[in-house]
Amino acid sequence: MFQWKKTIYKTVCLSFLLVITVTVLQRGMAPNQFMQGQQQKELPPSEPLKSQKRDDTFSISSTFWKTKKEKAPVKEESVTAKQTKSWDVTTTNCSANQNFSKVDWFKGLEANFQQFLLYRHCRYFPMLINHPEKCSGDVYLLIVVKSIITQHDRRETIRRTWGQEKEVEGKRIRTLFLLGTASKEEERANHQKLLDYENHIYGDILQWDFLDSFFNLTLKEVHFLKWVDIYCDNVRFIFKGDDDVFVSPSNILEFLEDKKEGEDLFVGDVLYRARPIRKKENKYYIPSALYNKNIYPPYAGGGGFIMDGALAKRLHKASETLELYPIDDVFLGMCLEVLKVSPVGHEGFKTFGIVKNKNSKMNKEPCFYRSMLVVHKLLPPELLQMWDLVHSNLTCSRKLNVL
Repeated sequence: MFQWKKTIYKTVCLSFLLVITVTVLQRGMAPNQFMQGQQQKELPPSEPLKSQKRDDTFSISSTFWKTKKEKAPVKEESVTAKQTKSWDVTTTNCSANQNFSKVDWFKGLEANFQQFLLYRHCRYFPMLINHPEKCSGDVYLLIVVKSIITQHDRRETIRRTWGQEKEVEGKRIRTLFLLGTASKEEERANHQKLLDYENHIYGDILQWDFLDSFFNLTLKEVHFLKWVDIYCDNVRFIFKGDDDVFVSPSNILEFLEDKKEGEDLFVGDVLYRARPIRKKENKYYIPSALYNKNIYPPYAGGGGFIMDGALAKRLHKASETLELYPIDDVFLGMCLEVLKVSPVGHEGFKTFGIVKNKNSKMNKEPCFYRSMLVVHKLLPPELLQMWDLVHSNLTCSRKLNVL
């Protein structure tokens, strides 16, 4: 009798264990999770899931039979790495910093500076148009042009002249235009449709969801630096300039021939010991409340400059240690100062014209342009005409040696 009861007891125990095992297999649970109570329906995400993109779908359903083959931890690491290689700002949530309104000196500022300070902490905005493929593979020279949504004629002229994408002796050249949104709300929707169509044709637009304005040029600068840091691991050099300049890509390539990696190259039309302008009627006026020093750090004129691709990534890190400043090229000089990198002046960069006298005939002389790297300022008809002249059978009495 005792032996019979013992046999029944063993059978019941084995049956109970079998039920537990089957349930574990059906639910895809680890054995140590089965007895944690029926209220826990789903597994909490493991730590790496915190860095998933918001629009990504990640399944935490059972992979019991595939665990050994798929190595789930490796898969999570690769998804996490992908997250660091995409634009991570998806919403605009920016309110005014009302602490300034309580300060006396703030009340005495002009309205545009008040607006700038109230929203200066709003540093990054979502991308509306993105082309990360521009940095795929090895890119020797990335041409980057600041533009605004209404100036499509300038972009079109640049595409036909110095912004042509090509490969020269194995060196790939790629072109991008940097834009915000239209400053006039009543025109925004129509201009955006035109820009979307332009981008559909050319695929060379980067656009962010902030208004294009003079003070927001610094926003454009930091957005581009962040974009480069995310997407451009194999860009050797970057030319960055305005959409109203003449550029000679062939002269730039010749200039870069003997440059070595790790030089922290940053070259352009450099201003040394420039003073902040205190005259209110001047476009570049800066009140002392915003900048109380007498001298700016050395900086290159924003019309056009060349920098090393690796340096651009370091400039992004440096920019995040500084408050935004209303003048974009001065702000970049401040970032270089943080890195203890000195910009180098070069005679081939003329961001104030061949000569500063705007009425001088030298500013229209193609023989001078043929030797330059960058000249400011030319509107589309002038740029087309000068480009054709420089690339014609031009006979000059002498050639300037500026490279």
